[in-house]
Parts: sequence; C-alpha cells; structure tokens
Amino acid sequence: MPKKLPKGPPKNTQEKIRIKINEEWREFILGRDITSSMTLSYLLREKLGCTGLKIACDEGACGACTILMDGKTVLSCLTLAVQADGHEILTIEGLAKNDPVIEAFAEQCEPGHGTALQCGFCTPGFVMSTKAFLSENPKPTISEVKEALSGHICRCGCYAGIKQAVLHAGEKIAERGQNE
Repeated sequence: MPKKLPKGPPKNTQEKIRIKINEEWREFILGRDITSSMTLSYLLREKLGCTGLKIACDEGACGACTILMDGKTVLSCLTLAVQADGHEILTIEGLAKNDPVIEAFAEQCEPGHGTALQCGFCTPGFVMSTKAFLSENPKPTISEVKEALSGHICRCGCYAGIKQAVLHAGEKIAERGQNE
C-alpha cells in the first residue's frame, strides 16, 4: 500500500518574514501575524500603529501612503507586506524630531507661497518623498521638485508652499552638512 503524503508544509515549519521597521528588526509568521495578501500599509498602520502614513485612495494615485523601502519611495498601499521581507522600511515616525525636511515643512509660510501644510493629511507622504528625493538631488530646481512630487495630491492646494519647503529642506541639509 502506498504511503500517504502529508498535505501542505510540515506543521512545525512556519515561514518567517523579517522586516526592519524604523531601525528595529521585526519578525512575523506568515499565516499567523500576516497574510500573503496583506498590504504593507495595513501592516504598518493597523498592526504596528504607524498611523503617520495615511490611506486615502488605496490604489496608488495620491501618494499619502508613501514610505521608504531601502531609501527609495514606495506606495505602501500597493506593496504586499511579504514583499518587504529582508528590507528596511522607514515611516515618518522613524524620522528624527529635528529632521530638516520635517522642520522645513513645519516652518514654511512665506508670503506669496503660503504654508506647506494646511489639514496635514498629505504631509507624511510629501515628507517621505522629499526625504528620498533630496538624498538623490540635494540642490533641486523648482521644476525638478515639481516632477519629483508629481505623484502626490494635496486636497488643500498647498503646492506652492510644499515646493518652497522642499527647497528650504535642501538648504537646511546643506547647512548642517548632512545628506540623509
């Protein structure tokens, strides 16, 4: 009589997913802690409490859920949590309080340009994209800023202030001699 083979993986083997989130390695068990269809945005917001990232369109059109994966921008609503296995994730909660990008956005209110944040819903996505952009291009032109942030929507229409904040963040980074 043929031997019956077990269905599925052995019961004592569980697939581990390791993700470095805001400088801390976290381990998840697939099927217990996360599912193969869970988005990275859901894992970060709902399971880990990183509510700085926002979910607006949930289809990659607005940029509100932008985070950094290995220093590059990622739309977390379109990225599966399992795709982050072995990668480094940075959310707005992982930035230092005196980060020049955060400071530049908070301080922006020049006449003729206005504020970089009004309701603040889109701000974390803009900040994270700015962080990645300035690490690649620390002294951008206004047209380069417009292009870099073209995947973001600000419902309050603070685009002029946001562009100025990005330029000022680049200046702050240069003044401090850091390119983070």
